This record gives sequence, structure tokens and C-alpha cells, in this order.
Amino acid sequence: MSYNLFLLAFVLGITGAFQYGLQVSIINSPAEYIKTFICETWLKRYGSPLSTEMITLMWSFIVSIYSIGGLLGSSSAGYLSVRFGRKKAMLFANIPALLGAALMGLSQLCGSFEMIIAGRLFSGVCGGLALNIHIMYAGECAPRKLRGLIAITASTSIAAGKFVGFALGLREVLGVEALWPILLAANALPALVQLLTLPFFPDSPRYLLIDKKDKEGCIKAVKQLWGDGDHMAEIDDMMSEQKAIHGEKAKSVWDLLRDRAVRWQLITLFLVVSCMQLIGANVVYSYVYNIFTKAGIPPDQTHYVSLGVGTTEILSTVLCGFLIERAGRKTLLWKNYTVMALALGLLTVTLSLQDSFFWIPYCSVALVFIFIMSFGIGPAGVLCPLLTEIFIQSYRPAAYVFNGVTNWIQLFILGLSFPFIVEGLGNFCFIIFLTYCLSMAIFVFLVLPETKGKTMLQVMEDFNRLNYRGKKGQAVLQQSNCSVMTVTKL
Repeated sequence: MSYNLFLLAFVLGITGAFQYGLQVSIINSPAEYIKTFICETWLKRYGSPLSTEMITLMWSFIVSIYSIGGLLGSSSAGYLSVRFGRKKAMLFANIPALLGAALMGLSQLCGSFEMIIAGRLFSGVCGGLALNIHIMYAGECAPRKLRGLIAITASTSIAAGKFVGFALGLREVLGVEALWPILLAANALPALVQLLTLPFFPDSPRYLLIDKKDKEGCIKAVKQLWGDGDHMAEIDDMMSEQKAIHGEKAKSVWDLLRDRAVRWQLITLFLVVSCMQLIGANVVYSYVYNIFTKAGIPPDQTHYVSLGVGTTEILSTVLCGFLIERAGRKTLLWKNYTVMALALGLLTVTLSLQDSFFWIPYCSVALVFIFIMSFGIGPAGVLCPLLTEIFIQSYRPAAYVFNGVTNWIQLFILGLSFPFIVEGLGNFCFIIFLTYCLSMAIFVFLVLPETKGKTMLQVMEDFNRLNYRGKKGQAVLQQSNCSVMTVTKL
């Protein structure tokens, strides 16, 4: 196996999922400096100070507009990936990244906090577009036996981005008042690196063969990524998938929503993949500082402890990469959903009894790490290859658009409503996320087919047994299976 495939996964991660993780975490450290800059700029312009409420509103807008940009980027991912290919679409994602970095980096020099808002919007466009293209591109470039491991690099890149964002925000690095514009512009470096390196890699072999009908280009890409050897079995699988979709063009999101042939894939996509915000990971992260402080860690040291949390997430996604082809997607999902539900339940109890016994805060810290490890080994890692595997080529871009749009809308809504949820429910807010995790463990265990080691057509046949129930459904299924068998033999 050629190392080029792993190099491609690394290069994709530099601006793909890494940018998303970086932007999520990097904005926290300079918060007070940016608020001060907004106040000073407003005072210079208009001669009157801003109210506390207006400062909070502007800061909330700076944070949340990233989700609006992500929504725009996700919405365009399907069209760009089909029209220009996975490789060019990923290169396009670097343009808003560089534009956003320039705007935020020069904002203080130009005396414009509006440039920070615009920069965050462009960074969101990059994050929404690059995250979707990254997972699709990586999953389509990998052979069947490495599909899970290569796709999981997206999850590892997100965790690495969060870690780097926290690290750059430390006082010893860029987390001081004089350097916050440079901190916000840090995403320019990975964007430039990818622009210089990605052109040396081929486009997705599946895209070249199935969408572009370029068999020679596909074989050349396979040899470059996988090395010399007999790869005809994999190429034959791609050709079978190409014939099975009868030369159909890429489907729209509307086709995805109304087509019975992908009904249970869509249900799985929405419940298991698109509702990542309902797992409660972001909520646990927001409680981390308070939990560590209660455990006796000095407040000025909690930033360093958060690096340990980030390291745990990185290591757990790496561990998932080694386990996924052994244990399978289904097993890792339902077991880790169950562990996460238990951890959230116990965390609710320990937070409620935080001041009752001296050892309770340490239990809370342990539960945080257990939750994060289960999140990385389970949903955070497994859902990256799963989205590629449950849809055939014609539906895959629309599925990524649907997933991205749903995820970014949920992130925006949860970001706005979460402070009110915490205020109303307190520690019991975890029960909402506990219920979701437990429900998904049951759903995955009872419904979701295993996709490990299967071709896209085999996964499609597994879902067809769910999509076509009853006598009429069975008749359609038999006809569909006959046509698939026929094109496979050709």
C-alpha cells in the first residue's frame, strides 16, 4: 500500500476538518481583548461608550455568525463537488479561509470590528465547505479495507484543530492583548500549505470513474494512491456501482427527501449523523472549567488542563481508527452511545452533589474524560466513514449537503438557546442529551446494518430490505436486485 493515500488524508485535514476545529476553539481566548477593541473603536467613532448589553450582543454575533458561514459553505458543497470535482472544490475552500484571515488580522490596524464579523463569516464558509468535501474525498479515495481508517482522519483533524486553537490561545503563545489579531489570522498558514500541496494529488477515483466516466484517470489515480498491485476487484466494484445507477446524474436534496430507495438511509443520516449537536459534547466542554475548578485546580491552570482534554479526544479518535475495521461500525456506535448516556447520567448526579463529599468533584473529572473518550471512539470517529458508506455515488453529494445544513442549523440554534437551557435546568440539562444518546444506542443496535468490509452496493441491498417492506415492496426489491445482479455480471 502506497503512503500517498495517508499523505493525502493528512493534506486534506490541514484545511478540511482541521480548520473547523481550529475556529471553534480559537475564538475563546481573545474574547475580552476583542470586547475591549469593540468598546474603544465605538468610543472613537461616536464619542459615547457602548452599553454592556450591546457589547454582549456584538460578541454573540461574532461567535454565531461562524455558523451562518458554515451553513452557506455546506449548502454549496454538493454543487461544487459535482461540478468541479472533490479536489478543486477543496482548493476553493482555501479562498474564503485566506480572505477571512486577512480581514481579522488587519481589523485592529484598520480600526474596524466589522472586519472581524466578516472574517468569521468567511471562515465559516471555509469550515462548512471543507469539512463536507474532506470526509467525502477521503472516503472515496480509500480502498474498502482502509475506508474506515482514512475517513476517521477527518475526526482526528477536528480534534487536532481544537487542540491547536487552545494551545495558540495560551498566554505563552499568542494569547496576549498585543497579538490577538495574529491569533485570529492563524488559519491562513494551513490554507497556504494545502494550496501548495494538494495539486500534486489526484481527484477521487470514484468521482473520476462514476461521475466523469474517465476509466483511465481512475486507474491512474488508484495506482498513485494505492501503489502498484492488482486493484481490479475494487475498480470492478466501482463499475458495478456506476452501472447500477444507470448513468443517473447527481441527485438533489429534494430527490433525497422524497425517494423511497433511500428512505432508511435518510432516517439514519438525520437521527445518527446529522444530530451530532444533540450528543452533548459541546455542553460537556462548556462545563469543563467549572468542574476542574471544583476539583481543586487553580483557575489560572484550567487552560492547561483543557489541553489534556483535547489530547484525550485526539487519542480516542486515533484509537477508533485502529478498532473500526476490527469491531465494526455498528458495535462501536451502540456501545459508546450507551457509555456516553451512562456518563451523562452520573455527571448529572455528581454535579448536583458537588459540595456534599470531597471526592465527588474528582468523580466529575473522571466522567468528563470517560465521556470524551467514548465520544471519540464512537460517534466522532465512526460517523465519518458511515456517511460515505450508506449512500451510493449519485446520492452522496446531496446527503453531505443535507448533513452539513442540518448540523450547522443545530449548532446555531443550540448556541443561542443553550444559555437559557442551563439557566432553566442547571445541571439537569444533561438529561436532554442523555435521552438522545440512549435512543441512538437502541436505534443503532436494532436497525442500522453493519457496513464494515462491504461494497456500496452490498450496503444498498441491506438498506433495501428496510426500504421495501410488504408485498409490493418485496416485488420492487426483487426487480432491483435482479437489475443489480445483471449489471454486475456484465
